[in-house]
Amino acid sequence: MDVLISALSSLVQGFASLTWQSAIMVFLGCLLLYLGIARKFEPLLLVPIGFGIILGNLPLAGLSAYDEGGIINLLYTRGILTELFPCLLFLGLGAMIDFGPMLGNPRVLIFGAAGQFGIFLTLLLALQLGFVRQEAVSIAIIGACDGPTAIYVTTKYARELLPAVSIAAYSYMSLVPIIQPPIMRALTTKKERAILMEPGEKKVSQRVKILFPLVTGIVTILIAPMGAPLMGMLMLGNFMRESGVLERLVNVSESTLTNIVTLFLGLCIGASMLGGNFLRWQTILVFILGLVAIALDTVTGVLLGKLMRVITKGKINPLIGAAGTSAFPMSARVVQKEGQKANPRSFLLFHAVGANAGGQIGSVMAAAVMLAIMSGMGIKPLP
Repeated sequence: MDVLISALSSLVQGFASLTWQSAIMVFLGCLLLYLGIARKFEPLLLVPIGFGIILGNLPLAGLSAYDEGGIINLLYTRGILTELFPCLLFLGLGAMIDFGPMLGNPRVLIFGAAGQFGIFLTLLLALQLGFVRQEAVSIAIIGACDGPTAIYVTTKYARELLPAVSIAAYSYMSLVPIIQPPIMRALTTKKERAILMEPGEKKVSQRVKILFPLVTGIVTILIAPMGAPLMGMLMLGNFMRESGVLERLVNVSESTLTNIVTLFLGLCIGASMLGGNFLRWQTILVFILGLVAIALDTVTGVLLGKLMRVITKGKINPLIGAAGTSAFPMSARVVQKEGQKANPRSFLLFHAVGANAGGQIGSVMAAAVMLAIMSGMGIKPLP
């Protein structure tokens, strides 16, 4: 009987400690679980994040990312604040990516660069809205459509925005199939979307594939050393993939390691989204600016595609430009789908994957450039 009374007392105390902000966050966590499970919107991301939100906002549980001594706090401080999780994810991503389509058609690399313009345009907008430089850079990098890069930059300069930036980046990554198509259709005619491109994959020698991550890693790190941890891990993963002699390490990196890190990363992000800190106007503005950044990336990519169509006398389908974001491989799939809607004989996936792979490199370079600018201005990273 005493045990039952004690349990009921703890239950009452728990509900009494539950604030309205925490209750809203628990509801939001349940909503993300619904989207991940019932609607299958990136369940590998949304399910851990949603469950983390619920755990982090339950009173007296000690499971938020900021509760010292808790298991999630340990993962948060050792995995996110040290930038370990983002770097490990890039190792796995490098092991997954085949740069062959990009190497077979190098001109699509320009779309990977154009797909990052939204970052810099949003940076200017954030500064105009009153965000300090460190916050503006962290918000703008959401436009990379690359969760690990956004976490990496925000951890260095604006940790108070880390929950909002992280959830915005990963949410918009999962919503790329919803965000991009209306923009693509608004900026192109059906005739442009129906342009056929050569579907055949150009053969790239294994020697070139092996040399590419090695040479690219050296050159890009020398140009932008601030992005060395991410670029280094990305190219290491790809080098292992293409070497042909590290199959066991590649299998672990692209599957087991990536899945474990994604689970812990999502859990930590969710557990850092506390009601009192998250439910404020600044957070809403971060989400709005993040959406603007990704939309502008798509706009600049498609507009460059239209320009390339003119330059090449109709040989480039402008939709390819939308794959310049680093939402790999979601953007490429969106381009393929929209192209086939306009012309069932169209097969744009090979070209779109090349642009998408270029966007992955472009996002890291964009982040490295922004970090270098911050360093040049005398703004030091957080300890």
